[in-house]
Amino acid sequence: MIKMNTKNIYVTKPSLASLEEFMPYLTEIWQSGVITNGGPMHQELEDKLCTYLGVKHISLFCNGTIALVTALQALRITGEVITTPYSFVATAHSLLWNGIKPIFVDINPDTLNIDSNKIEAAITPQTTAILGVHCYGNPCELKNIQEIADIYNLKVIYDAAHAFNVRQNGESILNYGDLSVLSFHATKVFNTFEGGAIICPDKKTKQRIDHLKNFGFVNETTVVAPGINGKMSEINSAFGLLQLTKIDLLIQRRKEIDLIYRSLLSNIAGLKLINYSSKITPNYSYFPVLIGCEFSKSRDELYEYLKKFHIFTRRYFYPLISEFPMYKGFSSSSPSNLPNSTDASLKILCLPIYPELSNDDVLFICNKIKEH
Repeated sequence: MIKMNTKNIYVTKPSLASLEEFMPYLTEIWQSGVITNGGPMHQELEDKLCTYLGVKHISLFCNGTIALVTALQALRITGEVITTPYSFVATAHSLLWNGIKPIFVDINPDTLNIDSNKIEAAITPQTTAILGVHCYGNPCELKNIQEIADIYNLKVIYDAAHAFNVRQNGESILNYGDLSVLSFHATKVFNTFEGGAIICPDKKTKQRIDHLKNFGFVNETTVVAPGINGKMSEINSAFGLLQLTKIDLLIQRRKEIDLIYRSLLSNIAGLKLINYSSKITPNYSYFPVLIGCEFSKSRDELYEYLKKFHIFTRRYFYPLISEFPMYKGFSSSSPSNLPNSTDASLKILCLPIYPELSNDDVLFICNKIKEH
């Protein structure tokens, strides 16, 4: 008999440090009198993230969405951009905010990332870039996408919101493309409550991005671009510095939970797990499963059933971006153009995974999934 779980178990929860651990940082900020505008905490976090992530330059932002909007501005992207409908809406919204038309391309059913084999057919004279998403931290087909971009002279931006410290063959995937954009939202593997960042390949690009995120200011009296207010505060930066001291332990715990799920949920009819290539060092940001017709319950039935036991999963991503009113009218949004994306959105369920989740909770979740 499984005892009823009376606490709420969510798909993701922020990893919070104690107030005692955070107080020295707050005291230092208070004493310095600097709470924003690229203060010492901000500068220190940029430096330490570059070292930890193995990247050359990074520009911190107040959130990942503003970082996406600014990345497109920084590269002067216009016209049409090829992207995936299987993502959080911020991916496509960043295009609309820049007056850019998203062109949706179907996903690979195994990785749930944009299918590189279908990108070329979507290119038109108006295409200027490819915006890929490393869905659930699983890398896109980096080599194939770059080869296509080189042939057609396109820019490549990666929405790497899920891909903090993900590596391929030992190298950070954040170094691929022209720019990569991270999210440090509270539910991400590494978080600053709210925050984000752009990974930059060179100092000149970082300088342009830094200008754009601060209204275009170069100095007190000179504005060189129509920028935005995208700066990260000192308090958010301080929390990031504290989180960075714990990040390896947090990712290790996520890995342990991932392994338990895989040992208990493998080889169940109608339940498909998303696997990583042996070349990938993942960050275990999510634990997605696809619920097929052979399973004892439909995806939505399982979603509602688990709620009864205070297990709150997420149908992430459902609906597709292409199904929302502001995108539905585009010809590339037709379901006939996106069969794999449509199928995945109707089957996907992300199970709870966060460091504070106990082994007993994971067992409880798995047992409830397997109940008939």
